[in-house]
Amino acid sequence: MEGSAFVLYNSNMRTTAPAPAIRVYNLFGESGDLPDVVHCETIASRSVLHDWNLAVHRHARLHQVLLIERGGGEATLDGRMVPLRPMQIVNVPVGHVHGFRFVPGTQGWVLTIAAEILDEALLASEGLRGVLSRSAVVRGTPQIRTTMKQIFAEHAARDFGRAHVLRALSAAMIGLVARAFTSERGSNGAAESGLFRRFEMLLEQHYLERWSVADYAGALSVTPTHLNRLTRAATGDTASHLILNRLIREARRNLVYTNLPVSTIAYTLGFEDPAYFSRVYTAATGLSPRAFRARLHGGED
Repeated sequence: MEGSAFVLYNSNMRTTAPAPAIRVYNLFGESGDLPDVVHCETIASRSVLHDWNLAVHRHARLHQVLLIERGGGEATLDGRMVPLRPMQIVNVPVGHVHGFRFVPGTQGWVLTIAAEILDEALLASEGLRGVLSRSAVVRGTPQIRTTMKQIFAEHAARDFGRAHVLRALSAAMIGLVARAFTSERGSNGAAESGLFRRFEMLLEQHYLERWSVADYAGALSVTPTHLNRLTRAATGDTASHLILNRLIREARRNLVYTNLPVSTIAYTLGFEDPAYFSRVYTAATGLSPRAFRARLHGGED
């Protein structure tokens, strides 16, 4: 959901003034549509204009992949602070809140892909969408670097067939990025099974509807017991915990990045009783939503 309820930014400043909105951009600082099938630029070309600091923002319809070649810095990915080092990839899915603070002089590239291009390239049967739906930083590969340089060169040129070549190279890039993610996570055959990938996709589609384990099992034409065996083999966790964790991650995102009352967040996430939401959040994280917010902002309530 991209409505105004999700885009109020909760500043760390102690002030009674309304918090500014989390900016929703296409390319950072731009409100117009993506001007090409894909976009590729150096990290420096945009970062230097903002003193190497890109404040937290989100892209409504764009997926980004960054490759750090030299330098580094720090990324903010849905409230997590992640250090950036040479030859690392940053995956930023559509809609995820993120920001960057680069070391001056950092070199690398930013590939931006329209959601429509991803929809064409990502077949449900192949399971890439579930892997790429997570914001993450992982180690890059020489093949990824080579492909990124090819995309950058093709984007800068105006040769015949350019759009087709850019789409093909971008499809190759997201496949290589997904491969790097699964390799680093040590995914096994069970984790990569088609059924588990289908569960992941359904979870992204229906977690706000508060589907139960039985609902997901029914959609997958398996029993709840079988679904739990599958998720335990894939992740070591039960289906119910994966469902809860997805809700908690969305709740945490809103507590970090918005000034919404806890009760509004609860209703947005499908809870009929805010007090029950608070109990669920406390049991899952060890802190109540209000306590988490107070700690985040140095005791501010």
